[in-house]
Amino acid sequence: MAPENLLTLVARLGYASRGIVYLLIGGLATLAAVDQGGKTTGSKGALAQLLTAPMGNVLLGTLALGLISYALWRCVQAFTDTDHHGKSPKGLTIRASLAISAVTHTLLAVFAIKLIFTLGGNDSSGGSAGTASWLMAQPYGRWLVGAVGAVMISAGMAHGVKGAKAQFDRHFDMPRNTQRWAYPVCRFGLMSRGLVFMATGTFFLMAAYHLNPEEAGGIAEVFDTFRQQPFGTPLMALVAVGLFAFGSYSILEAFYRRVNPASELK
Repeated sequence: MAPENLLTLVARLGYASRGIVYLLIGGLATLAAVDQGGKTTGSKGALAQLLTAPMGNVLLGTLALGLISYALWRCVQAFTDTDHHGKSPKGLTIRASLAISAVTHTLLAVFAIKLIFTLGGNDSSGGSAGTASWLMAQPYGRWLVGAVGAVMISAGMAHGVKGAKAQFDRHFDMPRNTQRWAYPVCRFGLMSRGLVFMATGTFFLMAAYHLNPEEAGGIAEVFDTFRQQPFGTPLMALVAVGLFAFGSYSILEAFYRRVNPASELK
């Protein structure tokens, strides 16, 4: 298989795997919203739930491979600029968010592999607070945590604009009849994930400001925060359905996204 064809396969497997993770997160959070007081979960909790399914270890191992594939594709996007974001401040910010995505999905794949070999042991170490704590221990750690928060907020805003303006259209090769129902789903999903990104980035900024890595949070903490607001349960349900829609968008990317790394690999 030619290198560019292999990389295309890696990219599509990666998009599908990310989609499955978000379908699980959105589905579980929707159930938690319906069952008021139910426990919400993030990416790691979703993977742990998968392990309880029949042949869960096989499913989880396959998903881990897909997440590694996605991380590899994100690296290619960030460092070879396959989507032509350029070297402007906006372009570099987007490429930095792609690199951060590569790291987070690699860590998620490692967590999935650990789950398999510990037979579902509830090792919840790490996560956003663990990442913030590790960054805080580095030179200029406070600024590193703040920078991660700023990049996540910028990425969230970019997701919102991408969804609102359907900017993903330039990357899709999708039949018109499919676009009629798929594009509204994609737009809603991207805007919902953008909102979650901005909330998560704010958590990191607060952690940096207060020098307290425990204030950093991920998707589960975002849901819990939304639930505590006025009309929190409907808001949480709306975002949960939005993340399910984002998972659907990722699955659609696996089938219809234009992936042509050949020109960048020459």
